[in-house]
Formats: sequence, structure tokens, C-alpha cells
Amino acid sequence: MSPKARREVLATADEGGGPGASGAGDPGARLVAPVVVDGGEEVEEAGLRPRSLTEFVGQAQLVEHLGIVIQAARQRQQPVDHILFAGPPGLGKTSLAGIVATEMGAGLRITSGPVLTRAGDLAALLTDLQDGDVLFIDEIHRLHRSVEEMLYSAMEDAKLDILIGKGPTARSIRLDLPRFTLVGATTRTGLVSGPLRDRFGFVGRLDLYAASDLRAIVERSARILHVEIDEEGATRIAERSRGTPRVANRLLRRVRDFAEVRGNGSVTGTTAAEGLDLFGVDELGLDKVDRAILETLCGRFGGQPIGLTTLAQCVGEETDTIEDAYEPYLLQCGLILRTARGRVPTPRAWAHLGQLPPAGSDPPEAATLFEP
Repeated sequence: MSPKARREVLATADEGGGPGASGAGDPGARLVAPVVVDGGEEVEEAGLRPRSLTEFVGQAQLVEHLGIVIQAARQRQQPVDHILFAGPPGLGKTSLAGIVATEMGAGLRITSGPVLTRAGDLAALLTDLQDGDVLFIDEIHRLHRSVEEMLYSAMEDAKLDILIGKGPTARSIRLDLPRFTLVGATTRTGLVSGPLRDRFGFVGRLDLYAASDLRAIVERSARILHVEIDEEGATRIAERSRGTPRVANRLLRRVRDFAEVRGNGSVTGTTAAEGLDLFGVDELGLDKVDRAILETLCGRFGGQPIGLTTLAQCVGEETDTIEDAYEPYLLQCGLILRTARGRVPTPRAWAHLGQLPPAGSDPPEAATLFEP
């Protein structure tokens, strides 16, 4: 079927407006939020991405496995198997998708699950691919069910089934697709349906980065941004980056601004610490709201269990924001615990605030843990 005929079929199969916009919230106002911000910094963030596996820092085991998969595909002169990257935001899933395309010498098309609202949106995208292209779908767990089902035959057989018409006159047309590689990214693996997950030939999990890897990332980004930085300055930024490269790059830009305005433009350990303190990022990478949560738990309620709704009202945030944006990192740091009676601070939280737990208080280890 000619390209013109394909376009006519797709137009008949799915008339209407363009793809819908993502309804995802934007917590980008937080300096330590692991999300991409809008405007010029988004462009600058893209310029810091590694272009090859040799430039990618961290995730050593995943990079080794991915290198083997890519090398084997090149030797067979075939597209790479479909790949699913899973892990928290800001760890490099989009960068790895670009690296796969670069290493294979293929084109890269980027979209996201919430944007593909109709089957025709995906059909138009798939039929426009060239042989060997890489299609990257971010937040793939948010695909609409009808769109996801269309992916099944495309991933397995490189075929696209289109239903033309309605009722008794409806007929199905099967289009041939070029061989392509689908790279999916998700922050919530459990929400990816079993049939879709099983069609990926390689599933890679990205974990939070060690401080040494983050320091190397900060030093590399500083070279690209032409920022003069010493080892101690890079270390200070890495230690407060919450294990996330995206946060590290954002903190580097803010420290750069501080050094240019309040200093001589050079980022030293002292300059980095002063700049991050000024922007409200402490030694553990906690920001103003993180500390407000700990101060509420420890100070206002004296370490007693607090329900999520009460905690959210005390700090002036929505319950969903507390649970999704702030609580995970506090749990990872071992600063709070979720128990059957509510949220309680750990001894480390008291120590971080420079306070002592009240005499006779029950240690959180003795509380019954609660996992919703």
C-alpha cells in the first residue's frame, strides 16, 4: 500500500482532532523535584544528556547488559528487541532511549502515553516510521487501553490492524509496518499491563545513583556548561541531589547562578554549600516542605502518630502531593515510618532536626508497620 493510501485509510479510521495533552501535574516548582521543568532549562537539560553508552555514568550492570543487546543486534543487522526501562523519574530513561537510537544509527521518535489518546494517533505515528527506527513512549503505563491493544500486533508481527467503518459494513485492514524498536519508560512498573510487559524483550530497572556517580555527572555537566568547579564543590552538590542526576544538574545550575552573583564564578565546596543553603536544600537534599513535615511530626506532635490528612493540613499541601512527591524520599532516607496508627518520625529525623525524642516515647521500630 502506498503512503498516500495509508494516510487515507488512517483518516477514514479515526477522524477528529489531534492528540490530547497530558493531564499530569507539574511539581516542577520544587528545586529538588525529579521532573523536567519548562522553558530554557528544559533545553539546557537536553544538552546535558549523554549521547553514547561510554558517556553514560552509573547503572553499570544495566549499561553492560544493554551494550550486549545492542552489539548482538548490530551483528545480526536487525533492530534491537523492544526495551522497557523502569524506575523513578530523572534517572536517565529518556537518555538511554536516545543512546539506543544513536548506537544503532537509527532515527528516534519521542512521545508519551497520555498524548496518545486515540488509536489513530498511534497508527499515524507507526506508519510514519522508517525501517529500524526507535519509538520512545514515556509514561507508557498511562496508555489508553485501545491504544495499548493496537501495540500488541505491531510489536510482535510488525502489523497494524485498522477497522474501517461501523456496524455490518465494517471491515478490517492489516497494514505492514517497518521493523522498529519500541522503547517504553515507566515510573510505575506495576501499572504496566501483563500482556504489554511480556512483549518487551529486555526490561531494565534504574536505581538511585551513588554519590560518587553523581559527582562524576556534575563534573561532566560543569564542563559542558563551562562552569569552573572543584572536586569538593561537585561532591557537595552530589550529596544533596537525592540520588537523581536530573536534580544534580538542576542544583549545579543554581549554584552556578549563586557563584556568578555572590562570588567570582568559581564553584568551590564552600560556595556550593552556601548556595544550596540559600536555596533551601540541606545536607540530605531536603527542601522546605520536607523539613516542615519532619518539624510537624517531631515538634508539633512530639513524635506521636499522625494521619496523612492531618499531616497535609499542617504543612499546607494536598494529601496526594504529600504521598507522591514528598513521602517516598523521606521513607528512603529512613526519616519517617508509616504505621497502622499514622506517620511517625524515626530517631534519624530527630537527629537531623537537632532534637531529642521525648522521654518515654515508643521507638518507631516497635510500631506495627502499615503498607497501604
